[in-house]
Amino acid sequence: MAFVSVTRLRLRSVRFLPAFMWYAARSKRQAKKSEGLLTVATRRSRGLTFWTLTVWARADDMVAFRRAPPHRSAMSRLQNWCSEAAVTNWGQMQDERPAWDAAAARLRADPKLMQVNYPSAQHLAGQIGD
Repeated sequence: MAFVSVTRLRLRSVRFLPAFMWYAARSKRQAKKSEGLLTVATRRSRGLTFWTLTVWARADDMVAFRRAPPHRSAMSRLQNWCSEAAVTNWGQMQDERPAWDAAAARLRADPKLMQVNYPSAQHLAGQIGD
């Protein structure tokens, strides 16, 4: 059974964009080299909103990736950089990446909100936008 992880982050200011993009590129390279990664995709939606979608052979593989630098280093900065941050995970029989629409629907249905220091009204209400 494959393990899917979807993340949606909204930066609170364009001033965080250069550092965010630097860490995002390094984290994506890290993911591609990580044991158990089946696929990784990223996208940008409205404004300063960024999504990641990964599929792993096992949940433990994703946890090992999340705990290692540079991803771990990036995660420590997100509380200050983001006004919205949410993740969801699930198991599926297929190894293929779900479509973005399906992944976004899963995130909206079962979001795990991350703590941010400067939450938007939408984040405080537990709502997941585009």
